[in-house]
Amino acid sequence: MIKPYLKLTKPGIIGGNLVAAVGGVLLASQGNINWLLLLAVCVGTTLIVASGCVFNNVIDIDIDKLMKRTCERELVKKVVPVSHALMWATALCLAGFFTLYQYTSVVAFEFGVLGFVVYVGFYSLYFKRKSIHGTLIGGLSGACPPVIGYCAVTGQFDAGAAVLFITFCLWQIPHSYAIAIYRFEDYKAASIPVLPVEVGIARARHHIIGYIIAFAMAAFTLTYLGYAGSWYALGMGLVSLHWLYIAKVGYQKVPNAQWGKKMLLSSIFNIMVFCTLISLDFSSETLEKNYQVNALPAVIMEPHS
Repeated sequence: MIKPYLKLTKPGIIGGNLVAAVGGVLLASQGNINWLLLLAVCVGTTLIVASGCVFNNVIDIDIDKLMKRTCERELVKKVVPVSHALMWATALCLAGFFTLYQYTSVVAFEFGVLGFVVYVGFYSLYFKRKSIHGTLIGGLSGACPPVIGYCAVTGQFDAGAAVLFITFCLWQIPHSYAIAIYRFEDYKAASIPVLPVEVGIARARHHIIGYIIAFAMAAFTLTYLGYAGSWYALGMGLVSLHWLYIAKVGYQKVPNAQWGKKMLLSSIFNIMVFCTLISLDFSSETLEKNYQVNALPAVIMEPHS
């Protein structure tokens, strides 16, 4: 009976967040990887994201009943009792926070708390149901995993961590809008006030294009500030142009749902390339200098052992 409990954790979402967290670790590690620290980040992030997903499943039972893609979920079909799901989520949460606090750094732990509270407390309980800006709020939690990984290594929140946070926030918006367009009828049936449903797909497309451009600019900032190299910049330029092409030109060639799926797949490919390139094409000299000179004193924390 373990399989239904694992499904509640949404393994696909865990996988994406884990890739982002590992990318943050490798960017900050400059090729000098502490494998035990990397393991702690992976375990802690996995447990916290899993907990948030289980809590989200509990909160969204009424919505999931109305959506074709979610109406077969374990809590909707009563395969898992709600009380058991809550205990499962709580155990995952406590184990995840303990792992980050005990084996990484206080700053990484704090971003773990931030991501969890925003996702469960603000997004799932209120903004997803009540506000057109729910996607923006949810994006804040989705941007925490790479920062957790980065700050686990550095023990501080510096310019590199800030760029990672902003870049992932900006990526989350067109990614989430693409899901809403791809699953438009589901979101409409459940009365979830996402932008494509509330203002129309045509207007939402303009927002998507703007966010893709903003994402590309934020991504290039890593090279501008010296955190990443020219190969990274070239790769991000190419995939961002491809993403923008699909948003601008591809929209006219296929039905909305098919276009939304293309945008979704493109966004996933884009962020995978981003995570891969920051893991491989980092700048050691700039990272070392920023650790010593450009850190933000108000939030510097030593790793907690």
